[in-house]
Amino acid sequence: MKYRLLAKAQSIKSGIIMQIISMLLFAYLLISISCKRPLVPPYDLVISNVTVIDGSGSPAKQHMYVGIRNGIIHKLDTLKIDQRENNIDASGKYLIPGLFDAHAHANSYKEDFKKFIHFGVTSIFMPGGSKASNSYYEAMRSLAKQDSLPAPRVYHTSQHFTMEGRHPVKTYPGGKWIEGETVYYLRDTLQIERIVKKVSHDPIKGIKLTIEDGPSPPFVSRMPQEFVNKVASEAELYGLAVFAHVSDNDELRMALKAGISNIIHFTGVDFDFDKEEQLVDSIIKADISWVTTLMLDKSFIYPLYPNWIQEVEALNVYSNDTAALKDSIKIAEAQEYLNIAANFYQLKTPGFEGIVKPQVYIIKRMYDLGVNMVIGTDTGNTFIFPGYSVHEEMQMMELGGMKPLDIIRMGTLNAAKMLQVADSLGTIEPGKVADMILLDKDPSETIKNTLSIQMVIKNGQVQRRISD
Repeated sequence: MKYRLLAKAQSIKSGIIMQIISMLLFAYLLISISCKRPLVPPYDLVISNVTVIDGSGSPAKQHMYVGIRNGIIHKLDTLKIDQRENNIDASGKYLIPGLFDAHAHANSYKEDFKKFIHFGVTSIFMPGGSKASNSYYEAMRSLAKQDSLPAPRVYHTSQHFTMEGRHPVKTYPGGKWIEGETVYYLRDTLQIERIVKKVSHDPIKGIKLTIEDGPSPPFVSRMPQEFVNKVASEAELYGLAVFAHVSDNDELRMALKAGISNIIHFTGVDFDFDKEEQLVDSIIKADISWVTTLMLDKSFIYPLYPNWIQEVEALNVYSNDTAALKDSIKIAEAQEYLNIAANFYQLKTPGFEGIVKPQVYIIKRMYDLGVNMVIGTDTGNTFIFPGYSVHEEMQMMELGGMKPLDIIRMGTLNAAKMLQVADSLGTIEPGKVADMILLDKDPSETIKNTLSIQMVIKNGQVQRRISD
């Protein structure tokens, strides 16, 4: 009996072994057959032999191959990708991340979006505005999520938190300011609790808080410090950032005192590093993000420089805009602003460079000290053009002495950090979304070369530009 059982067990064991061998042989045959079939291209898009400027501020990497699948960068290497289909030969060309405009107001977003994409601005941040109702925001986001029509990614704040009779309603009285829809007027701290709770349910990046007393005469009282503090503390309860609108050193101090870490205007702030050590230390310790918006200054004096308008017209993108602007040019007002700015910066000879360089000096010092300086334009104001003015803003940074690679970082990675999307955007590296610009000229030689755009890629797909 014992021997019979052993024999039976041995027979079962042999059968199992034969089944395993048969399965292995079958798997081998399948692999052999599949290897003889034509290979499916592993990437949806390949950019070959390109010089990559990744947005981190690091030196350029030459002869790189970029493999994109499902909108994500899967490969970035010097090893050649052997794929014939959907392969762009980028020999002699340069690849940078898609740009951000970190302070933009899209007043006619369907038209503005095409212009942003045309100039490689693949993401925008909209901090409120007179049209910024929830329904307007939703329409913008919906258009941004599809790929059939050119549109940048859209991030935005809540509606403006301000007070009656103050900026921006005072400054732009013709806007569609509707309390509870496009603006919130703060009257007491209990009301602040209710409003912050309300907006916390919206898909926002944070709260837009207008502290300032201007920005132009007649000046009004600033928002009380206790209101600023309350907005910041309530926002923290819901995990919301606060984006503060300031226009001078005192308002900057108020924001820092409240623990606010995002300042969305630089224009109007001016200080001596030797005399303002405490302020500088406060800025560094607060680990803030600070948006530049020097285009505001340039926009005010645009009428004094006809060649600027000619350069915009030559782009063949803003024909309707420039035609309307020519009818509204006010030379006297522009000259008055230039004189005020010259007095503010104590310039002996008023001029564009004179009002740019002192500001960029501070911006550069802040950047070198580790402050997260970010490119933004305040698009939506007269003579600030969607898309193109991001390049103007970057050119002002270079005019003031900043290096192109640092400027590109300000317009890409630093913006992504401020908006807390640096895990997916802002640099060219494996695992990140493929938002990129292919350039004909080297932007590390001069930032003006960011305008030599051959192709804009968003979400791994080549975008249709206005001239295409």
